[in-house]
Amino acid sequence: MQAKALEATTQDLYDLDFFEWTAHNAQLLRAGRFHEADIQHIAEEIEDMGTSERRQLESRLEVLLTHMLKWQAQPSRRGPSWMATIRVQRIRVAKLLRKMPSLRNTLQEAVHEAYEVSVVLAASQTRLSEDTLPQRCPFTVEQLLDPAFSP
Repeated sequence: MQAKALEATTQDLYDLDFFEWTAHNAQLLRAGRFHEADIQHIAEEIEDMGTSERRQLESRLEVLLTHMLKWQAQPSRRGPSWMATIRVQRIRVAKLLRKMPSLRNTLQEAVHEAYEVSVVLAASQTRLSEDTLPQRCPFTVEQLLDPAFSP
């Protein structure tokens, strides 16, 4: 009966105090008390962590693509801050891919997803029409990640 009450308390914590829930479940797992842990929510949180890393990749690609599009569309407005942003995002994407190599398997799709947002951002920031920007991403994945490639 006590295990049932503890399990309910553990599951209730998920909704009541997420921070406490994480600490409590970590303690249970380290102690080998798996039957008391909130396994269903733990599995969901682990999946969400992977999804979060994928979102981070797309977000970095959005910033990278936006600045590469701006660089390409407005040569007269090119400046060191645009190039710095391109360089920094390439470094951050590369670091993310080193830490999580399996994200490379999703890279082409992530570029495709990020490109749509990048067109909207680049058009807004340059005051150009979205129609003036390429309908499809004009850069290969290799070009996006190549520090020597300049749009």
